[in-house]
Amino acid sequence: MGSPVMKDQRRTAQSVIVILPDEIDVVNAESVYEQLNSAFVPGVAVVVADMTSTSFCDSSGFGLITLAHQHATALHGQLRLAIPPGDVRRILQLLGLDQVLLVYPTLKAALADHSHSA
Repeated sequence: MGSPVMKDQRRTAQSVIVILPDEIDVVNAESVYEQLNSAFVPGVAVVVADMTSTSFCDSSGFGLITLAHQHATALHGQLRLAIPPGDVRRILQLLGLDQVLLVYPTLKAALADHSHSA
């Protein structure tokens, strides 16, 4: 069973960092989706989902993160994921989502990438 969503966001210029919970599953995936989408307000071009402390994310979680990515794209914004090497990143790769989503090994790298500017 997943932990509750942490309502933690930090703003940096045109970016918002959304710190995601330790575990994302069917219990809290919808809340994660809503939290990511609500971060896209006028003036925000990039939302970084900080998953550096996330130790588990099931397919329902990644499914809704992918929908949040599509929402961001429709708004001409970007959803970037900070996911270090490990189990969560491996699941993302097995699902083939590393070919669709912008994934970075650290929060710093996700914030510093200007090659994918929105």
